[in-house]
Amino acid sequence: MEQPARVLGIRDINRYIKMKLEGDQQLQDVWLRGEISNFTHHSSGHMYFTLKDESGRLKSIMFASHNQRLPFRPKDGMKVLARGGVSVYERDGQYQFYVTAMQPDGIGSLYLAFEQLKKKLETEGLFDEAAKRPIPRYPRAIGVITSPTGAAVRDIIITLQRRHPSVPILLHPVSVQGKSAAPSIAKAIATMNRLGEVDVLIVGRGGGSLEELWAFNEEIVARAIRASVIPVISAVGHETDFTIADFAADLRAATPTAAAELAVPHMTELRQGLAHLEQRMSKSLGLQLGRARERYQHAARSPYFTQPRRALLAQAERLDRLRDRLRYRTEGSAGRAKERIARLAGRLAAANPSEQVVYARRRTTTAVRALELAMRRTLRERQDAFGSAIRQLDALSPLKVMARGYSLVYDEQEKTLIRSVEEVQPGDLIRVRLADGKLDCQIWGLHGEVEPG
Repeated sequence: MEQPARVLGIRDINRYIKMKLEGDQQLQDVWLRGEISNFTHHSSGHMYFTLKDESGRLKSIMFASHNQRLPFRPKDGMKVLARGGVSVYERDGQYQFYVTAMQPDGIGSLYLAFEQLKKKLETEGLFDEAAKRPIPRYPRAIGVITSPTGAAVRDIIITLQRRHPSVPILLHPVSVQGKSAAPSIAKAIATMNRLGEVDVLIVGRGGGSLEELWAFNEEIVARAIRASVIPVISAVGHETDFTIADFAADLRAATPTAAAELAVPHMTELRQGLAHLEQRMSKSLGLQLGRARERYQHAARSPYFTQPRRALLAQAERLDRLRDRLRYRTEGSAGRAKERIARLAGRLAAANPSEQVVYARRRTTTAVRALELAMRRTLRERQDAFGSAIRQLDALSPLKVMARGYSLVYDEQEKTLIRSVEEVQPGDLIRVRLADGKLDCQIWGLHGEVEPG
């Protein structure tokens, strides 16, 4: 028997087939049309299902990272368009379709329009929570804008009458499906606001397909809701249905019946609340009455009521004591006031201008005398000092020295005093100053003195 050249494992062949499939670009980005069956939404978030048509079936999977962006909830029997790629699950050797995007078959354009309009209005701030108005707790009247023949209007009216039959209901019939539906709904909202006869508006209809609910995805309806002065509760379809009107409304209700429940309080609940308040009020009044009765009984036992004469005598005695205290304090205050007046009078007398003038004149006379004495003493001291200085100057005067036979020798202009024979030359003219005059002389010879060695 011939020995095979190479033997492959099951995993190897599955991997090889997987590489072949994933290497085919045409199989990695393909759109498939089919019906969903055996749908399972795993706790991990992944979706497992089978896509089928009249000619075959294909196992499919959509990972959580992709299905989180789905604008709808897949379910069995739903026809869809799915985009993805074909590959092999190596462990089982089974090829399957890995879905990356999905939309309902036949209404993909509507979903695209829905998402585009939603993003546009959200960017404008039309859905901001801060702009939404509160729903009145006790509305005087309810306005209902819906089809007059559908099940929604019947559910709303029955629920409103059951919960609060005394609240009036104003129905504005409109078309909720077709081309004229959106303008009809927007016009009805504007009319209700113009009339101003209701406090809350319920706008909606019963369930249906995306095409049937499309009037509530129109921009004209969303803007009419936001322009409404009256708070709006949207009630479109079932709990899983979401429309643009839901995002624009002040409050979204899962169903028309839920909208009616949100619009008015239940009479039973109000009665229970009133009964509770009545009990609280009765209890509070009972407590207040009990405290008042105790105060009355305490006052009735008071001596002021049992023995009023004694109380009056006590007050009269107290009045006498207060009168004595007042007299004592008044007399004491008067005495202190007299003493203070006397002190002020003494201070005022001391501050009399005539007395001040006499005192100032005395001080001035004394100051003049002291100044004269000081001036005389200073003048005498200055005269003595001046005489002493004159005597000292006279003793040191050069004229006194020259009177004893000394003289001063200057140059011809008498600008420089000659102190040495080295400062002159034979023939120079000099001027000799004596005690009684000057001599103009000429030098004929120079004789220097030799200092002793």
